[in-house]
Amino acid sequence: MNSPLRDPALCPALFVAAPASGQGKTTVTAALARLHTRQGRRVTVFKCGPDFLDPQIHAVASRAPVYNLDLGMCGSADAAWRLHAAARSSDLILIEGVMGLFDGSPSGADIARLFGVPVMAVIDAKAMAQTFGALVHGLATWQPDLPFSGVLANHVGSEGHARLLQDSLRPGIAWYGALPRDADAALPERHLGLLQAAEIADLDARLDRLADHLARTGAADRPVAVAFPDAPAPHVAPLLQGRRVAIARDAAFGFIYPANLDTLASLGAEPIFFSPLAGEVVPDCDALWLPGGYPELHAEALAANAGWQAGLKAHQAAGKPLLAECGGMMSLFESITDREGTTHPGAGLLPGHTRMQARLAALGTQVAELPEGRLTGHTFHYSKSETPLAPLARATTPAGREGEAIYRLGRLTASYVHFYFPSNPATVAALFGA
Repeated sequence: MNSPLRDPALCPALFVAAPASGQGKTTVTAALARLHTRQGRRVTVFKCGPDFLDPQIHAVASRAPVYNLDLGMCGSADAAWRLHAAARSSDLILIEGVMGLFDGSPSGADIARLFGVPVMAVIDAKAMAQTFGALVHGLATWQPDLPFSGVLANHVGSEGHARLLQDSLRPGIAWYGALPRDADAALPERHLGLLQAAEIADLDARLDRLADHLARTGAADRPVAVAFPDAPAPHVAPLLQGRRVAIARDAAFGFIYPANLDTLASLGAEPIFFSPLAGEVVPDCDALWLPGGYPELHAEALAANAGWQAGLKAHQAAGKPLLAECGGMMSLFESITDREGTTHPGAGLLPGHTRMQARLAALGTQVAELPEGRLTGHTFHYSKSETPLAPLARATTPAGREGEAIYRLGRLTASYVHFYFPSNPATVAALFGA
C-alpha cells in the first residue's frame, strides 16, 4: 500500500535572472543570500546550469551547500525533489539563472515556469535610460505564462538615475530597487568565470558590502511563498559500501558538485580528500577521482610533487579505478602548456599533450553511453588535448552531435566531460569498482 503524498511544501522563493550574462545576477543572488542569512533566515540557493564557480560564492554567502538545477543535465525529477526538500527546511529559496533568461533549450525561464517561481530580472543599467523600461517589458511579456515579477537595476549612477529607470516601467512590474556601482565589492574573474571562492581572500567583506547596498532597496522584502509539490528523493543502493574513494580537492581540482559527493555517500563510499598542491600524496584507497579545475595554473607545483605523481602511477599499476574529468584528465598527460606558452611535465599516465587556447574550445551538455551505463554531464574548457589513444566512446550533445572523447586505459577513465553522478548512481558505482 502506497503511503499518502505529503502536502506541498510552502517557502518564499525568487528566481534571479537577466537579459544576458554579465549583468550581475551572481552578485545580486549572493548579496540577497548574505543579507537574509545575516537576518537569521535559513537560505537555500540553487544555480541553474552546470556551473561550478557561482555555487562556491553562494555557499559562502548562505553558509549552506548549493546545488545545480538543469533540466537537461540533471532532469526535472532531480530538480523537483531537491526544491521540495529545500522548501521543507528553508526560510527562503533563491535560484540564480544561467545566461539570459530565455537562452538555451531548456532555459532558465523553463525552470521558473515549471515550478512557478517569481522572476526578478537584474539589468546592468549603467549606460541606459528609458530603454530600460522597454527591455523589462520584453522580458515580462515574451512568454505570457512566465511568472515574471519585477526588476532590479544594477550599476546605477545616482538616485536621479534610479528614479528615471523606475519611472520607465509599465504598470504591474515590481521595482526591486537599484544597486550603485562599487568596484570594491565586485567579484574577481578569470577565463572560466569568477575566481573560486577560496581564492578570494576578502570574499566575506565583499559579500557584506553588497548586502549592505541591497539592504537599502526593497529587494529583500518581496519574495512570496511558492508551493513545491511533494517529490521524494530517489533510492540509491549502497553499491560502494566499505570502499574508500580518494578525491583530489584544492585550487587545481575544485570543480565538484555537492550532488556528486552526496551520491558517493548514498552509494556507501568513504570519501578521502587530499590536496596535491599542499604536497599531499594519493592516500590509501580503493578508487580515485580527479575532478576538473585549473591544473594549468598550478602545473609547476603539481610537477614538483614527486610523491603525488608516484602515487598516481602506483594506483594505475595496481589496476585500481581512476576517474579523471577535464582538468583531472589534463594533469595526467605527459605535458601541459599553459596560457603563457610554458610547457610543464604532467603525470604521464596518459600519452599525449594538453595546450591551453585563447578561445573557448567546447561548451555544452553531454550524454555518454559507457560500458557501465549512461551518464549525463557537461563540457566547458579552453584547452585542447592530443593523444594517440583511440576513444572508448564519444559523448553526444542533446541534439545528437558528436561530443567529447572518453578514453579508457586499464581501469583509468578520462574525458573532458564533467559527469553528474545522480544521473546514474549505478554507473558511477561501476566506474569506481563496484
